[in-house]
Amino acid sequence: MIIRKLLLSAIAFAAISTTSLVFAQQGKGGKASEAAMARLEPLALTASQKTKIEAILAKSAAGVAALPQDERRTKGGEIRQASNKEIRALLTPDQQKKFDALPPMTGGKKKN
Repeated sequence: MIIRKLLLSAIAFAAISTTSLVFAQQGKGGKASEAAMARLEPLALTASQKTKIEAILAKSAAGVAALPQDERRTKGGEIRQASNKEIRALLTPDQQKKFDALPPMTGGKKKN
């Protein structure tokens, strides 16, 4: 049970990390923002939650983008992990379960 929770947490972290990286590469908003929010659709977010999550993702993306390239892997991961915790804290317990179960977003094209 603990292993499952850790695995789900790791998957959720990877999803948010990748989403934030896409934001950093494409800048604020745009298609990356739409993709990230679309990915969170199963959570049935309220308007207030959506607004707060968009702000968290934008702040994370800006933080990662501001890092020198060689620090993005380590410090960027810390920024994304903090963002993941902030987002999770906004969710209801049912939403948290769904959030933890979301597959990671690759940020690239789907492979067939």
